[in-house]
Amino acid sequence: MLCSAIIPTVNRPILARTVNSVLQQQRVDGAFEIIVVNDSGTPLGKTDWQRSSLVTVVNTNRCERSAARNVGAALAKGRFLHFLDDDDYMLPGAYEALLGVAQSSACCWVYGGYRTVDDQGVLVSEIRPAVGGNLFACFVAGEAIPLGASWLRRDVFYRAGWFDPNVTVTEDRDLGRRIALLGDVRGTQEIVACFRVVHRTTTTGWSEANASDRLGRERALDLYGALARMQDSVRGNTSMRGRGCRAYVASAVVNLRAGNYLKVVSRLLLCVRLARLYAFTPEFWRGMRTRVRSH
Repeated sequence: MLCSAIIPTVNRPILARTVNSVLQQQRVDGAFEIIVVNDSGTPLGKTDWQRSSLVTVVNTNRCERSAARNVGAALAKGRFLHFLDDDDYMLPGAYEALLGVAQSSACCWVYGGYRTVDDQGVLVSEIRPAVGGNLFACFVAGEAIPLGASWLRRDVFYRAGWFDPNVTVTEDRDLGRRIALLGDVRGTQEIVACFRVVHRTTTTGWSEANASDRLGRERALDLYGALARMQDSVRGNTSMRGRGCRAYVASAVVNLRAGNYLKVVSRLLLCVRLARLYAFTPEFWRGMRTRVRSH
């Protein structure tokens, strides 16, 4: 099987639009499955999409989004996993576009462009990322690619350690960094998904985002092989080298405030190893001045 779409839900009425947007990816019909993880603690109402042979509904009870996604991933049969929130949806031809990228590369993460809309469905932005390869430094520095517009290779997702339920709000960024440590990313600028960005009915605690993302950054920098992957990621990009160094400095500041003095020294030494003689170039300092979003 090509892909398993995993949709955690708290039983919002817009779920039908989300599921149907995947069912309508007809060009790869039969090559994917949809696993809806109902984490609302209440039964889903009967709807037409539940009659599809491609759909499996699994019930959990308020275990939260990361754990619900992990339940879906444990049941998945597809080579790729697609994590889609229940208030977002895919555009016609999305899976065909992602399949084209997957077939032309051996990357563990393929993605497409996406639109963002407000609660009334009014277009806010249209984003076509143009990055690829080793993006570990980019992700540690605070950038991200939405998982809803992405396919992740299932075997790499398992190797990366699944979603961590202890990381809230920014669990996608946390997972993204761990996956980027293990493999490369490739994308298409074709628009494949649509996301809401003004959530009056959101279930996400955005007030915790900064602290959560700092935790994710600390975990990424502690991973085995992180420096080597970082060095490979910034090769040929002096500005990104500066951004990577800023992440080390920001981490040193956080650990200084927490009294973790040995880790402060470690982070600064790693920063020096990454900077090397590039620290004497204007491009490096432009990167250093680029604010790391998670700090």
